[in-house]
Amino acid sequence: MLELTLRRELLTTALSMNSLGLNQGASGNLSARHGDHILITPSALSYDRCCPEDIVRLDMDGVFSGRRRPSSEWGFHLEIYRAHPEACAVLHAHSPWCTTLACLDREIPPFHYMVALAGGDSIPCAPYALFGSRELSDNVCLALAERTACLMSHHGMICYSGSLAKVLELAVEVENLARVYCQTLQVGEPLLLDREQMAEVMVKFADYRSVS
Repeated sequence: MLELTLRRELLTTALSMNSLGLNQGASGNLSARHGDHILITPSALSYDRCCPEDIVRLDMDGVFSGRRRPSSEWGFHLEIYRAHPEACAVLHAHSPWCTTLACLDREIPPFHYMVALAGGDSIPCAPYALFGSRELSDNVCLALAERTACLMSHHGMICYSGSLAKVLELAVEVENLARVYCQTLQVGEPLLLDREQMAEVMVKFADYRSVS
């Protein structure tokens, strides 16, 4: 894919984050892998004021080029790409329901089988650290060691996938799970699926992906 084409797709996806209610204004960030570097949304610029030339080019050593500075969270984007060669897109958002749980330091447990979409029997919550810090990058990478999505304590959510379209789909699903879980907690503590049941779901998901 040409870099300009990817820049346009990245911006379109970023705008979709806002229109779908995952994000507001200039909060959150989005990136995509392109060869030996990544493209990432700029710092302190709302997506509706952004154009493809504002997207920042960042190499794997953290050196950026372009007319703007990268998002202050660029560190955990790079760490995710380094740790997960299969990752081609990373999405971070302050989505309302995920952030609600994150402010309670609550993970999303296996209350529903779709939790397995994130790669395991829960969607963990990474411990709090200052935004843009190396500590936050370390915490996020640890939470994503065996997952494709996690919450970030007192912050929001983050996920990665093989394309911008897929990472947006995953983020929407995780936010929906967070919403349903919060609604369930208003009635009472839900009964949880056990590890064996969730393992069956993950096998089923793997079979589904192999033929889709």
